[in-house]
Order: sequence, then C-alpha cells, then structure tokens
Amino acid sequence: MLQRLTEDFEYSEILDVASRCDDASEQLAYVAAFTISSYSTTSSRIGKPFNPLLGETYEYDRTDDLGWKVINEQVSHHPPMVAQHCVGRGWTCWQEFTMTSKFRGKYLQIVPLGIAYVEFKNGNKYSWRKVTTTVHNIIVGKLWVDQHGDMEIIGRGNTSGLKCHLKFIPYSYFSKESQRRVKGAVMDSSGKVTWIINGTWDDKVEICKVTDVSGSETNPVYETNSPIVAWSRKIPHPDSQKYYNFTLLACQMNEPEEGVAPTDSRLRPDQRLMENQMWDDANKEKVRLEEKQRAVRRVRESEAEQAAQTGQPYKPYEPIWFKQVKDEDTGGVIHKYTGKYWECKSKQDWSMCPDIF
Repeated sequence: MLQRLTEDFEYSEILDVASRCDDASEQLAYVAAFTISSYSTTSSRIGKPFNPLLGETYEYDRTDDLGWKVINEQVSHHPPMVAQHCVGRGWTCWQEFTMTSKFRGKYLQIVPLGIAYVEFKNGNKYSWRKVTTTVHNIIVGKLWVDQHGDMEIIGRGNTSGLKCHLKFIPYSYFSKESQRRVKGAVMDSSGKVTWIINGTWDDKVEICKVTDVSGSETNPVYETNSPIVAWSRKIPHPDSQKYYNFTLLACQMNEPEEGVAPTDSRLRPDQRLMENQMWDDANKEKVRLEEKQRAVRRVRESEAEQAAQTGQPYKPYEPIWFKQVKDEDTGGVIHKYTGKYWECKSKQDWSMCPDIF
C-alpha cells in the first residue's frame, strides 16, 4: 500500500512544469492535471495491496534522474492511516491517506478521507481530497474500477481565493460522454473561469486558457486558446499483463535496495515470499507478523489501562518520522514530516526504528 501510494508521482514532471509557471491560475491547471494522473493505472490494477503494519515505512529516492524523493509511514492502525512526504524540483507534496469502505453487494466503494497538499518554491500552495473509487463485480464477473465524484483543489496562503473544481463523471451505459471523463475549470477569487480542464483519468488531460466568454450566465460559452496536453499516459509495455500490469516505475520501486530502514516494505518477509511463489511460507509469515503486531498492541493497551487506574499519564503510540500537529490551513490535526529520515539514512542510524518484522 505504501508503494502503491508512491505511484502518485509517476507523472511528477507535471509538477516540475507547474513550478515554472508565473501565472497562479495556469499553475493550478497543471496541479489539477497532476491529481488526475494519479488514477492512470487504476483501471488495470485491481489487486488489493497488502495492509501495512504499524510503523512500516517505504522510501524511494529518485533525485538524480526524476528529481524527487519520498518517505511514507503507516502512522496509525485503527483507523489505518499513511503519512507521506515528497520533495521534488521546486515543489513539496505531502498527504495523509485514510479511508472508509462501503460494501454494497455487487460493488465496493472506497471513500478517501485524507487531505493532500503541494507547495511550490514561490510559496503558492494548494490542497485537495481524492474522489471515490468503486470496484464493480465483487461477487460475479470480471472486476473493474471506476473513479467518480467532485474534487475541489483550493488555493492556500498566497493563492487564497483560487480554486479548481473537477468532476469525475461516473460510468454510465447510457451516457453520451466518453467513459472515464473528467472535466473542470479553474476560477479566480472573483469566480471568473480562467482555465478549462478536459480529459480522461486513464489516458490524457488537456488544459485551455479562456480568452472570452459569451452566452448567458446560466449557460456560458467559453472561447479558449489551443489546448495544451498537460498529461498523457505512458503506454504500458505489451507484456505488462505478465507482471501484474505494473508500470516500469512500479517495477523499479519494488526492487530490493540496500541501506533502507529495517521497517521498509521491501524487507517485509511475507510479501517477498509471496512474490517468490512460496505460498505456504508466505501465509505462515503473514500470520506470524500479524500476531506479533497484536501482541505489541495488547501490551500497550494493558499499560494504558494500568496508567488510567493509577492516575498516571500514558504516552500513546507515536510515529517515528512524522508527528501530529495542528494544520494551519484547516485547523484539524495532520501528521507532519519531522525532516529526520534522510539524515538518519545517511548515518545509517536506525536505532529509533521498531522491530516489526
């Protein structure tokens, strides 16, 4: 799951372009294209990822060629929550990912609850929440995935007042729209539409600058410049079905790497045994790891109970690389990166890592 979330940066070059935009509205249009690109592989990747163990991490450093590096940590088990922090060329992106799921008989709905941010070197900052994912044919038939709902990308700080509304149109047998369609508009602080976004979440997205508006207030007609392709999906390898429809980046991300934290997903034994088709051993390891996690949780619950009975304060579980702080934009609580992971990696000092495997 931690690796899967890192695939959000498959098309990080969109943010590289956005960081060079002088016009905030144009920058927001590119940010919108980036948020859509994170769904590019979901139509062909329907397998359920492993649930991370509490304290499990995943890091990936592609600074030399792709210009970004990321650290993820499972910061909560109930509810399951991942904190992520990524630094790129002229931008920083961070998010909390948690969700609820609703089983509706024929389909399963996954509703993300976390919030994501990107901030550029000039101080421009934007936030958004992901849309609903529905997995169809849970009981009978071939599984397929749809993304639908409304996404609001909001300008923060310097760009306060700017916003982009995106509509992910749900699949419909009777719709005249192309399937997997996304459309939207960037609006300035006065509500005037400045950019139009149009495309599909599994293929490409075009952005157009609005030059003139005609028609009525309820049915405006926008004249635009020629469309700019802000993002188009990289064509998967013809043999990709043989390796779980992974993209090249997903395959590279899964390669074992020396020097990572001992809690890194790639060191997780049940996952690696399963990849090597040692099914029985993988199942035994999975049971062992889950029981080990439960035992640690039981000890914490017992200590918390004893502290409550004696009136002593009890320190709850704290993540290793993130800390809970008040979100200056929403007023809620968010996990913020402490900035220590890469420093500890350079020293190979993993003394603060829990023994989870």
